[in-house]
Amino acid sequence: MDIRDYMIQVGAAARAASRLIARASTQAKNDALLAMARTLRERRDELLAANAQDLEEARAAGLEAAMIDRLTLTAKGVESMALGLEQVAALPDPVGEITELKRRPSGIQVGKMRVPLGVVGIIYEARPNVTADAAALCLKSGNAAILRGGKEALRCNQAIAACVRAGLAAAGLPETAVQVVDTTDRAAVGHLVAMPEYVDVIVPRGGKGLIERISKEARVPVIKHLDGNCHVYIDADADADKALRIVENAKTQRLGTCNTAESLLVARAAAATLLPAIAAMLQAKGVEIRGCAETLAIVPGARAATDADYSTEYLAAIISVKVVDGVDAAIAHINKYSSQHTEAIVTENYTAAMRFLREVDSSSVMVNASTRFADGFEYGLGAEIGISTDKFHARGPVGLEGLTSQKWIVLGNGEIRQ
Repeated sequence: MDIRDYMIQVGAAARAASRLIARASTQAKNDALLAMARTLRERRDELLAANAQDLEEARAAGLEAAMIDRLTLTAKGVESMALGLEQVAALPDPVGEITELKRRPSGIQVGKMRVPLGVVGIIYEARPNVTADAAALCLKSGNAAILRGGKEALRCNQAIAACVRAGLAAAGLPETAVQVVDTTDRAAVGHLVAMPEYVDVIVPRGGKGLIERISKEARVPVIKHLDGNCHVYIDADADADKALRIVENAKTQRLGTCNTAESLLVARAAAATLLPAIAAMLQAKGVEIRGCAETLAIVPGARAATDADYSTEYLAAIISVKVVDGVDAAIAHINKYSSQHTEAIVTENYTAAMRFLREVDSSSVMVNASTRFADGFEYGLGAEIGISTDKFHARGPVGLEGLTSQKWIVLGNGEIRQ
């Protein structure tokens, strides 16, 4: 079938399914999610075998280590997907929630009702768990989903999609409520992002090149983030043990995630006492340090940073380091170089912490915690569809509420406008 015709067929099926899912009961949606979780566990060996084939081809194709890491699915990962589905099932259903209901002088009551977006198109690379997470969040929020994973995860995504369809069927819901595009042709993406008659919003998850392409070509709204250049700022009033522990976790727990710290800022007043131990820890873990002149004077083996280093998402064992005057300079540096994803301050100074929270312009801002917490699961959303660095319509980890909108409702008893 012609790619355009195929995508129109997928879009039309999703639009029809979206109307059924929008009115599905909470019980039916939860039954489907729980059935999906059971099926994932029952088919674990099939999923791992499919993933093994994907990994074999990815290594043969020379994919970089960070991509291989994101692509890898383990038995623990399958269990995490199943638990994620169960957690979403346990969350309150946002659809139909009425808030802000107020009586007006005319006698009418005016409020807002939360409603699904409709059809959500999700384009992602590598991570097979996104297939289950996206299916869960879109279904619980009353949306239909069209999922287009990367070619490197095709077999695993198809195996997970089969589990999703089985769960939908078990609950009596249309299997077309969640569709995984079964072609790796890049033209499919071009059609998906240009079908406003079938798709209401696009959520891209992947590299900067993918997201720039989608943002340029899309004819429907896009919820996106370009990259994750996350910062940790060590304040003059930081606790040394907290600083060391937070930087270690933020940078070295996983190198290939968008909430990994890529830049470290240290207040000049604390640099001589705190930076040597932090740098030694990073270097012992194989992290290359690229720093300013003051950093080079303090840290043996550090390389000189360029201006480009301070705006780079490495997704690798590299970190940029800069010594700054204090909280003012740190905020200014972050707001200049950050990708507006996640930033953290380590400090015991309440005033500095509150200024950092108010003035840093990012989707997640933290005090005395690792940037790795910027995640839908950790935020109590059950899972996330992605992390948005946009300011409209959603910002930060996008969960159930981010996949809904609100409409005004009016409740009356025969009132007429005078």
